[in-house]
Amino acid sequence: MAASLHLFKLSFLLSLLSNSNLGIWPESRSGINAAVSPPPSCSRIECPIYDVVHVGNGYEIRRYNSTAWASTSPIEDISLVEATRTGFLQLFDYIQGKNNYEQTIEMTAPVITQVSPSDGPFCSSSFVVSFFVPKENQADPPPAKGLHVQRWESTYAAVRQFSGFVEDSDVGEEAAALSSSLSGTIWSAAIDKSQKSETVTEYIVAQYNSPFEFENRVNEIWFVFDMEDGNAM
Repeated sequence: MAASLHLFKLSFLLSLLSNSNLGIWPESRSGINAAVSPPPSCSRIECPIYDVVHVGNGYEIRRYNSTAWASTSPIEDISLVEATRTGFLQLFDYIQGKNNYEQTIEMTAPVITQVSPSDGPFCSSSFVVSFFVPKENQADPPPAKGLHVQRWESTYAAVRQFSGFVEDSDVGEEAAALSSSLSGTIWSAAIDKSQKSETVTEYIVAQYNSPFEFENRVNEIWFVFDMEDGNAM
């Protein structure tokens, strides 16, 4: 088990280092999945626990339990792929023991990138890349220079899945498609209320797979929000 998890860590790193539209890895894009399915990698490594509270047309609403994430400082870049690579290199060092406790941490999924889009097409956006802290480390995540811990209380997320290797050209389209699917629903209203101070919608890109998985790749767009009335489903 330890050897397979170490391979997953290394392969995820290779994925981020290789995925720059250079033709090193095949795209293996099979189109958008209409249904939302549990990512296969979560049967092998630890993922955050959630309940599905609603299934819509091409999306689902999840309620995540309280979680902790080791997160980078905001990274300014025009490319999500480049920003995610930069952030994950920091996080990879972190889980390999480059932290104040010199503690090795098991790989988890997904690695998420929180996106605060820019106002223009040629302006830098802000990205925060985060690693889900395993359950055994959540009470006292090892501190590390350049990283901070985000603690989420019970949180809702509207989720849309898409396949293939994540590219910069994908994420805006996928976020727009999720927004369109949610239009007119109580979920859309809750998302708007949660982001009322933002001029553009913030979203999260979640990546689950190693580069050696050329089929059944799973990525997700998340709109995270609060529900004041938990019985509004």
